[in-house]
This record gives sequence, C-alpha cells and structure tokens, in this order.
Amino acid sequence: MTRSEIVEELASRFGQLTHQDAEFAVKAILDAMNDALVQGQRIEIRGFGSFSVNHHAPRMGRNPRNGESVAIPQRRVPHFKPGKALREAVDSATPEQPAPAPGR
Repeated sequence: MTRSEIVEELASRFGQLTHQDAEFAVKAILDAMNDALVQGQRIEIRGFGSFSVNHHAPRMGRNPRNGESVAIPQRRVPHFKPGKALREAVDSATPEQPAPAPGR
C-alpha cells in the first residue's frame, strides 16, 4: 500500500473528509513520526507496533570483490516491531494472492 492509497482509503472511510484533508492528515502523522524518530524517541501504537531507533556501532567490513577491509561508520537506523495483535492478524489471514518476488 502506498501513501496515496492510504489517503484514498482514509477519504473513502470518512465521508466528511475531503481528499485534501485526508492527504493533510496523513502527511501530518507521517511528519510527526519522522520528527520523533529523528530525535531518537520511541513511537508506540497499541495493537499495531512500535518504532524505535537502533544504533549500529562502527565496525570493519570487507569489500566482496577484492577482500579489502572497509571501515563502516556508526549509524542509526529506524526499526519496527509489530505488536501482538498485528502479528496474529497477519498470521491468521489467508493470502488472496502470492507475495511479489523480492526486488519488485
């Protein structure tokens, strides 16, 4: 599901919202989540899951082509952990169509 599909779904579920209002609401929510993660805060949505920031320490890696050592700097990456209700809903649902091939 894409951002525009979320906007369409929101606008269709709530008739009092115009398409523009739904788009503004989705943008505001995503911006607030983005800002919180950038500041290192944790986001928890009960029944859905939690978003947090994981810290990856600096390390030495290897270039697979020539085996040369490469310094990999530390970085912070967003992480999502699904809630129990979401995990159970996904597990119990019967897929209507096969999942797309990786990379597509």
